[in-house]
Amino acid sequence: MYTYNDFLLIPENEKMNFVRSIISAHESSPEYRFAKTAEAYYRRKNETIMNFQKLLYTVTGKKIPDNYSTNYKLRSNWFNYFTAQLNQYLLSNGITWKEETTKDSLGDKFDLQVKKLSRYALVHGSAFGFWNLDHLEPYSFLEFAPLYDEENGALMAGVRFWRLDASKPLRATLFEPDGYTDYEWNTNTDGREAGVVKEEKRAYIQIAVTTEAEGTILYDGRNYPTFPIVPLYGIEKQSELEGRQELIDCYDLIESGFANTVEEASYIYWAIQNAEGMRDGDLAKFVERVKTLHVAIATRGNGASATPNSIEAPYSSRTALLNELREALFYSFKAFDAKQIQSSGAVIAQIDAAYEALDQKASEYEDNVFEFLDGIMAVTGIDDTPTLTRSKISNTGEQIGNILQAADHLTPEYVTKKILTLFGDGDLADEIIREKDAEDMEKINIPEEEPQEEPETAEEESQTEPEK
Repeated sequence: MYTYNDFLLIPENEKMNFVRSIISAHESSPEYRFAKTAEAYYRRKNETIMNFQKLLYTVTGKKIPDNYSTNYKLRSNWFNYFTAQLNQYLLSNGITWKEETTKDSLGDKFDLQVKKLSRYALVHGSAFGFWNLDHLEPYSFLEFAPLYDEENGALMAGVRFWRLDASKPLRATLFEPDGYTDYEWNTNTDGREAGVVKEEKRAYIQIAVTTEAEGTILYDGRNYPTFPIVPLYGIEKQSELEGRQELIDCYDLIESGFANTVEEASYIYWAIQNAEGMRDGDLAKFVERVKTLHVAIATRGNGASATPNSIEAPYSSRTALLNELREALFYSFKAFDAKQIQSSGAVIAQIDAAYEALDQKASEYEDNVFEFLDGIMAVTGIDDTPTLTRSKISNTGEQIGNILQAADHLTPEYVTKKILTLFGDGDLADEIIREKDAEDMEKINIPEEEPQEEPETAEEESQTEPEK
């Protein structure tokens, strides 16, 4: 691998070639290859079962492909399910900030981009967020080659690269602390690559002036106080597939084998007796007549007969093994299993117990997310404290009842925010509290009605009665 220290030793006129070398080294690294495998599993292209080939062995022990028997290749969706569950559990409610101006500064799509970046980090092991003036751009490990400092391990530079198709040019952007440069490589007719500088190095923040006579002119630029690309790492800085791929492969193989066995159980095998060793051609004709006419006669030998036999699929053992593998997958991924609280009357204690493993995992990953957000705030100059609200299935009625019971010991603002959060409307809490306060003030300022004077005499009282 290349480091930022290696990059600093490269002369300016050799940077383009070095950038190309960085891309090649990144794509050939074990981390990159495993990230591609993880991405394939996330997209339900499980490589092991897709490449599985049933084999037959000859009498001499030679292996040949089995192109005759059933070979279903069922691909499970476990990796996508577990990864998406953790990502949604922690980030689906967005990021809450203390200052109202922070969300405006980061842009409307910031929460969505963080969630997308988090998906890359969990699947590939690491991802990179580029703060581009007023918005966040998420880069995956499959498109960004980082350059770390050998002294402190900090991300100091990197190369983002992409190619739309094998026939299209390779594009790349070199990100440095003081600016970025765009490159392009095309393949010549003789098969060799030729690179050019697409855009010369420029500052991250461009300052422009627009006039009627000259239009828009860039006259100055400046950079951020720190490197504007911040890494977000998965748990233990590795893919969630690490150490779990074998479990998923085992489930796929057993499930596919189960389907193959059930299919093959519908076959009928014929045991032929007293046919004096029928040749393969005669056997083939026998099977053909059975399939077409549903009747056949074994003609060789005296008293020749054919007895049909069938195979019973091992349903119980296969089902038990699949259930065991399912439990092992949930345990390994520390995932939430909704089957544990299928009862509609599950109480809060039961729900919390079912979420214990996922909570532990989310807390571990949450530290990485906060570290990423701290890096973004250092780039943008924002001083705030983010919080995350986990998206948990709950007995909402019981929780609201507990809050209302303790309402006398809590502020009205806290009660309102807590209940709205349970309803999934936590972002509306401040607005609703302001409207409620305004209504209370109107009630306080309503003038009292003047009391009507009562009649003083009986004569006056009778005059107020309607005529009959």
